[in-house]
Amino acid sequence: MTMSRKSERELIRAQFLEAVASYLSSLDNEVLRVKSNEIALPVVGCEGNEDFLVITFKVPTGADKGMTPYDGYAMADDYEMSCKAKADKARENEKRKAKKMARDAEVRKRKAEISAKREG
Repeated sequence: MTMSRKSERELIRAQFLEAVASYLSSLDNEVLRVKSNEIALPVVGCEGNEDFLVITFKVPTGADKGMTPYDGYAMADDYEMSCKAKADKARENEKRKAKKMARDAEVRKRKAEISAKREG
């Protein structure tokens, strides 16, 4: 008997969710099942704040109701390019900020000189 594609995806998701939950439990973590595809773990941050870490498991079908298959490799490449673009933009903004700070310091210096000439 063959299994439908939807049932197969649900089985894969459930197997991985159970494996990860079991592993986290073996490390003495409290694992809470909050949805059919989610687990939550109570965590305490470095400042002593209590929060929950939620892990979601899904097997995406892709775009157009599965007509365009999901490509995890392409998504990873897109994410990597996005991270590089953000880092480049941050570096550029930092350079712009440094130039502006230098200009502002020069303007303050000139204003102070003019003010000193006026008073002296």
